Amino acid sequence: MPDPNASRFRASLVYNPVAGKLFRRPQLLAEAQRLLEPHVGTLHLCPTTGPDTAGPIARQAIADGATLVFVAGGDGTINEVIAGMAGSEVPLAILPAGTANVLGMETGIGGNLVRAASKFGDLEPATISLGRLLAPGKSARYFACMAGVGLDARIVRMVSPEFKRRWGKLSYWEGGFAQVGKKLPEFDVVMDGRRFRCSFALVSRVRNYGGDLEIARHASLLSDEFAVVLFEGPSSFRYLKYFSGVLLNSLQGMKGVTVAHARSLQLEANSSEPIDVQVDGEYAGLAPVSLDIAPERVRILLPRAFIQRMSTAKSASFAPAAGVR
Repeated sequence: MPDPNASRFRASLVYNPVAGKLFRRPQLLAEAQRLLEPHVGTLHLCPTTGPDTAGPIARQAIADGATLVFVAGGDGTINEVIAGMAGSEVPLAILPAGTANVLGMETGIGGNLVRAASKFGDLEPATISLGRLLAPGKSARYFACMAGVGLDARIVRMVSPEFKRRWGKLSYWEGGFAQVGKKLPEFDVVMDGRRFRCSFALVSRVRNYGGDLEIARHASLLSDEFAVVLFEGPSSFRYLKYFSGVLLNSLQGMKGVTVAHARSLQLEANSSEPIDVQVDGEYAGLAPVSLDIAPERVRILLPRAFIQRMSTAKSASFAPAAGVR
C-alpha cells in the first residue's frame, strides 16, 4: 500500500553499477526500486561513472532539490556519498551492495540490498560524526567507518579490483595470509601527547571490521571519538596471536596491543619504507597523515533498534593508554 507521506520526499538513488552484487545481479536495483517507491515516490536513478564520482553526484542531487538520498554500492561508494553529503541536513539511506558492507553489518541494515530496501519503514535519522584524513598537499578525506594504517592498508593496495570482484572477501584473506613470514614496516602514532610504535593502527568508528570480525569492540558510531587499536612489532607471525585475541575478545591487556579512545592522531613514517593508508576499505595513499573527528556531520537513516542500543550502551571506559606494551 502506498505511503501517504511519500509525496513529501524527492528522492535520488546514487548507485555503482559495477559494485559486486549489482555487477553480478543488476536486477536487484529494480527490485529495490519497486520496494522503495511506495514509501518515497519516484526514485531518480543516478549511476556513478567511475571512481570519485559518487560524491559529486550526491551533492548535485541535493542542489537539484533532493530531500532524501539513497546509495547502493560497496563501502567505497558509500564512503564517497557520505563525504559528498558531509555538512548537509539531507538524510542518507544505505542499500549495501558490496563485498564487506561494513556500515550495513555494523548497524543491522545487513548486507542484502533488497532486504534493506524492504526494511525502509524501520529506519530513522541519526546525526553521525565523521572521521577526517588530512595529508600534506591533499584535500581532506572523510570516512564513516574506519582508517587503517600499515598492514591492512598494504593488503588493500595489493588486492586488484578484478581479483576482489571475482573472489569477494576471500581476496583480502588471501592477501593477509600472503604477508605471513614477511617483515612489516613500523611507524609512529602520536596520540594524546604520547608516542607509540606499531605496524598496524586501526582508527575506527565501528566495532565491525571487514563484515566478519570485531576488533575495535569499544567503538560506537554515535560517539564523537575514535576507537583506536594499535598492534606492535615488525614480525608478521605476531599477528597469529593478535588474530586469536580478536576471536576470543582478549585484545584488551594483550602484550603488544594498545586499546584506547582518541579524537585526533598523527601517523608518521620513520623509515624509508612506505606506510600505506586506507579509509573505509579504499586505498588512500601514504603516511604521514593525521586523523581527527571532522567538524562536519551527516544524517544517516539507521534501524531504530541500533540507535536505541547505541544510545543506552555508552562506550566502555578504558584506562588511558600507557604506551605499547
